Amino acid sequence: MADIGSNLVFFVRENFWLIWGFIAQALFGARFLVQWIASEIKGVSYVPTAFWYLSIFGSIGLLIYSIYRKDPVFILGQSISMVIYVRNIMLIRKRA
Repeated sequence: MADIGSNLVFFVRENFWLIWGFIAQALFGARFLVQWIASEIKGVSYVPTAFWYLSIFGSIGLLIYSIYRKDPVFILGQSISMVIYVRNIMLIRKRA
């Protein structure tokens, strides 16, 4: 009986992290859709502020997921990329 309970806990925990990872990836990927739509509307290649916010929040989600998975490649990649995303937001706010 205890084995069923521990299997259920494992199933729920693993599915939570799998769903978390997919949502984070979808958020991160949505930035390209936003950029594409904004560029089509303007008629030129354009990177809206929303692109950078989606980058930050998607990257945070993926960083958390990669820490849980103990994946040093993605931990490093998301950590370094986050600096670029935050810096772009700082430059946008400085200009405004």
